[in-house]
Amino acid sequence: MRRNVIETVMGGVVLVVAAFFLAFAYTSADLRKVQGYALTANFSSISGLQSGSDVRISGVKVGTVVGLTLDPKSYQAVVHLSVDPTIKLPRDTAAVIASESLLGGKYLSLEPGGDPDTIAPNGRIEYTQSTPGIEQLLGQVIFSLQNMSKGGDQQQGGQPPKL
Repeated sequence: MRRNVIETVMGGVVLVVAAFFLAFAYTSADLRKVQGYALTANFSSISGLQSGSDVRISGVKVGTVVGLTLDPKSYQAVVHLSVDPTIKLPRDTAAVIASESLLGGKYLSLEPGGDPDTIAPNGRIEYTQSTPGIEQLLGQVIFSLQNMSKGGDQQQGGQPPKL
């Protein structure tokens, strides 16, 4: 009988400790969505960007990607985002899809311009740039190296460059 009481108490202690860890993880992970005004941006490719991804300016989170759709007329990806209402973006702001690291997730980086006029709520960011995938970058590097080796062979007659 006494053993059952001890096991029950220990089980309760474990559950309380687990609840504290979950609460700490939730509050420190900054999982909150930034509520703000809606904007859209059109991209030729948004590979890797997801709904819920961060929107950042200079590395600071100022919003959230709230949706991704396809424009049926232009066949471009439309990114719907919510930006902190205290941030007023100039009309010439650029949106760039960036990577957190080589293999990390994607986020939307905003680069404010110098226009005195600001983008209105429910407006559109006109200047956008998609980032090439790792496969495209590796392909370009390999192609460049092949061209350099071919060009070097023709210029030097197949001889290595003299130092």
